Amino acid sequence: MAEVTEQPPAPPPPAPKPRESWRTHPLPKRLALIAIVAVGLWLWKATDVPERQLILQLDGAGWSDVRAMDLQVLDDEEHILKREERFFANGPPPEVTFKMPLPEGTFRTLVFLKVQGREQRVRLEERVSVGEGEAIVRQLRLPASSR
Repeated sequence: MAEVTEQPPAPPPPAPKPRESWRTHPLPKRLALIAIVAVGLWLWKATDVPERQLILQLDGAGWSDVRAMDLQVLDDEEHILKREERFFANGPPPEVTFKMPLPEGTFRTLVFLKVQGREQRVRLEERVSVGEGEAIVRQLRLPASSR
């Protein structure tokens, strides 16, 4: 006698896949997220403080004896917004440029100079008005030495 084994029923054929429409496709969801991120980055960059160039034109005599320059830019509440030091072996060039992020407004600048042959640093104070332009040009003169 031959044994008869029962075969399990065959699985049903796979159902036809529903046709994907643009509403069920994952790409529109991703595009919406990318658009939101792009708008956020644009707004963040648009409200960013622009970088300005403060150009100090050194006018008059005595600049060849300057060995160090310390620039400080202060806001209305006397907070230092920018501080940078420069050192010179043979005196500064006729123009010294500082790059800094500054919003529009009026700021106080302090420039401390170390002059060869003088014990104390020379202090120069200026008010700087920042408008829409990228470059702010100021002329500086050394005060007469009091020896």
